Formats: sequence, structure tokens, C-alpha cells
Amino acid sequence: MKKVKILDKEFEVSIPSDEIQDAIQKIADRMNVDFAGKEIIFLGILNGAFMFASDLFKKINVDCRITFLKLASYEGTRSTGTLKRLIGLNEDVSGATVVILEDIVDTGHTIVDIVKQLKGYEPKEIKVATMFLKPDVYDKDVKIDYIGMEIPNDFIVGYGLDYDGYGRNLADIYTLIK
Repeated sequence: MKKVKILDKEFEVSIPSDEIQDAIQKIADRMNVDFAGKEIIFLGILNGAFMFASDLFKKINVDCRITFLKLASYEGTRSTGTLKRLIGLNEDVSGATVVILEDIVDTGHTIVDIVKQLKGYEPKEIKVATMFLKPDVYDKDVKIDYIGMEIPNDFIVGYGLDYDGYGRNLADIYTLIK
């Protein structure tokens, strides 16, 4: 397997880019049916979801808009459990279907906080899409409507996900070698 070293850690390929793209196409196919005739605003969560948002958005063929919200909750390889809003929502989402685009959902703290905040803007409905879900640690009540892949509770980098800011540019997903 292909390995990379990022800072002080070694990672090996666990999900090749072609599998990621296949999963995104499946999500897009479902969304194109589900969102036909609706006012859709995609809300990409930065920094991690920028690749997923871009690749997915190119495959969506219904009328829609996209905007981004920047949050941070990780330091190194662990979630801090504290969510900081860094760049706020700048679109009027009232009466629209808002589709949150996340790179990865693990504990679910970020999704719960975003959904709670979004409800105050009075959207018609809120949907959640994630490229990666860690079902072994997700224990929240917010429904994840669109899931690219379920993965184990390992630390991963690549395809927008990082280790202390590095590794986002990798096309494949790499798992930390323990």
C-alpha cells in the first residue's frame, strides 16, 4: 500500500480516489431526484468539506446555490469538543432547503451545533450530507440523510481532511498507522 508521512505521523491508503468519486456520484444521483423543484442551498463546512462540496456540486443538475461556513473543532488528531464559528452564514436561507455538506461526521457535535443554529434562520428543511461517517462513535439524534461511506473510527487524512493543516491535497484517503 502507498504510504505518506505528514509531520510526525505515517499514513497508508485506505480509500482510493475512484471509490470516493463513485460514492459522490451515488449521492448526487439521489439528490438530483430528491431536490427536483425545490429551492436548494448547499452549505459547505470549511475547511474539510471543500473537495466534497466541489465534486458533488458539479454533479448536481437542479437549480441551487452554494455557500460556506467555516468552523473548527480539531487540534492534531483529536476533536477538541469545542466548536468555534469562524465565518458566519451570509445567505438568506429562510424558506429554502438547506443541505449541510460535511467532510466527516464522527461524534456529531459539529452537526448538532450547525443544525441548531440553522433552525434560527427558518429554513423550510435541513438535510445533512457527509462524505464519511464513523457510525461507531456517532451517537446524536440528527439524521444523516446522505452518506458517502461508513468508515471505522480511525484518524484519516486526504480529500480535504487534514492533520494540523497538512494532507488536505491528497486525492485518496489515508489512515493513520498505529
